[in-house]
Amino acid sequence: MVHFTVWITIITFVVTLGFILWRPRGINEAIPAAIGAIIVVLSGSVTLADLGIIADTIGGAAITIMATIVMAIVLESFGFFNWVAEKLAAKAKGSGIRLFWYVNLLCFLMTLFFNNDGSILITTPILVMLLNNMGLKNRQKIPYLLSGGLIATASSAPIGVSNIVNLIALKIVHMSLYLHTAMMFVPATFGLLLLVGLLFIRFYKVLPKTIPTNLNGLSFKSYHPLKQGIKHASEKDRSRFMRNVLLFVFAVRVSLFVASFVNIPVSLMAVIGSLVLLGWRWAYLKISPADMLKKTPWYIIVFAFCMYTIIYGLNNIGLTDWLIGFIEPIVSGSLLHSSVVMGVLLSVLSNIFNNHPALMIGTLTLTHMKLTLLELKIAYLANVIGSDMGSLLLPMGTLATLMWMHILRKGKVIISWWEYVKITSVVIPPTVLFTLVVLYYWVSTLFGNVLQR
Repeated sequence: MVHFTVWITIITFVVTLGFILWRPRGINEAIPAAIGAIIVVLSGSVTLADLGIIADTIGGAAITIMATIVMAIVLESFGFFNWVAEKLAAKAKGSGIRLFWYVNLLCFLMTLFFNNDGSILITTPILVMLLNNMGLKNRQKIPYLLSGGLIATASSAPIGVSNIVNLIALKIVHMSLYLHTAMMFVPATFGLLLLVGLLFIRFYKVLPKTIPTNLNGLSFKSYHPLKQGIKHASEKDRSRFMRNVLLFVFAVRVSLFVASFVNIPVSLMAVIGSLVLLGWRWAYLKISPADMLKKTPWYIIVFAFCMYTIIYGLNNIGLTDWLIGFIEPIVSGSLLHSSVVMGVLLSVLSNIFNNHPALMIGTLTLTHMKLTLLELKIAYLANVIGSDMGSLLLPMGTLATLMWMHILRKGKVIISWWEYVKITSVVIPPTVLFTLVVLYYWVSTLFGNVLQR
């Protein structure tokens, strides 16, 4: 019976992952995850008591991410992202080089303000529209779209709140959002700077040196459907309104870290921020919050819960015990080994299994290893780097990348897996190794004495 449970759980995990990556007929990834979770529970590898623990672990993370997505939808109603695209084109001033840097800055900020999946969903259609409007050839569009997609996904590493799986992992290792950001923001940001620098070097010859400045049809008024308020305002008033909205979103983002520091639930502050923004929209545009019931991707909660249930089943049948026996002798006693080995391992696992299950497996494994507090923190942060950055080596490494490729196909921009890997195989490995080494020096130098007390 024990062997039956083990094999059923392993086969269920592999088959579920296959369906999530394949997505036949565009099936929502939450459906195979839910079926897999039900099979795992029926097999006995996850008990009803375990489901309570799982719900407690992912609850706050799921609420925080959903509240963030609601805020992004509200900003879309205001026309904020289309307004940003308009400003992006204006700031480039006819320079394709300047546009490259602004595109990557936009993708970085969108992930920091919202989350990686939301950033991909928001920025990619805008960039496709912008580049198509400019009349660029397919090969000239790729530098902007590929670099933007990579930066948008990798930018979930600096702050844990930008990725639901990062938030779940934080809960597992009992680490505050504030401490995560204090230890991770600088190393991850340096890694992102290296990544965008390598991408610029790689794409420099392809980037158009000049781009059109007169983009007919790209004005805010022409493509945004608002019937009231902002549409009829002057350009100066629209800009002032958009800046106020941005400042509010920034204040909400800051409140999440303050809440984490003073032990207030981060999810509570995220919900309050989204409710205030919804009320603002209702008062300004007369749009009822009822549309959120349809527009919000609630399936994300189902997906996260069900995937973690399957991973928890793998943990219960002994997968983490096997990983502990393999990893613990390598990482124990050396902070540099803890960083590099765990980061590289999670990069490999993420590209094989996808970063969501890989980070959950890696984090659960760490909690059962006999590591010092400092070794645990560095190893966990290295896991995040491997999951958020190392996973970008192959398109299947993250769901965000798969969504990105799907959006590009809809926009008639073709990037093959081979073209993708030709770029990532050059820029991702050095970025990951560099970031892991910087993480070791940053954490051991500034936090070593505090965490060893």
